[in-house]
Amino acid sequence: MKKGLLTTTAVVLTLGLLAAGNVQARDTKLMLSIEEAMNSADFQERLDATITFSFGGLPEGKRIGERHGNYISNKKTNAFGKSDEAACRWALLSALLSFQDRVRTEGGDAVVNLESYYKANPMISTTEYECHAGGVIAGVALRGDVVTLTA
Repeated sequence: MKKGLLTTTAVVLTLGLLAAGNVQARDTKLMLSIEEAMNSADFQERLDATITFSFGGLPEGKRIGERHGNYISNKKTNAFGKSDEAACRWALLSALLSFQDRVRTEGGDAVVNLESYYKANPMISTTEYECHAGGVIAGVALRGDVVTLTA
């Protein structure tokens, strides 16, 4: 009788561990709206309006006056208790704030050619960014050029 109870307990514990592993191993790819994120209150309050962030190329009518380098920002955020979309917006904001600091350090005024760069895989879009959400962490990786723009 004890042997049967131990076997049942072992099976239940094994199934529980497998289920917990699946929750942590989730890596859901989401393609989310850049415009929606950039127009949100958090982005409007925290991003410097004098710094241009341009996904997928250059802003219309602008040229690069000076190049300051190509950089990557890979940011993760706690996704526990948040929707995937909310966690992804925070990760995107964190990545853009990192670029904003880099622009200030390098003396530029823009980040252009921004592209998603999750696990070093470029994904260029002017309308969407890529985010990966798991059970407890969401992440956004971006690559872009810090520059000074001219008309």
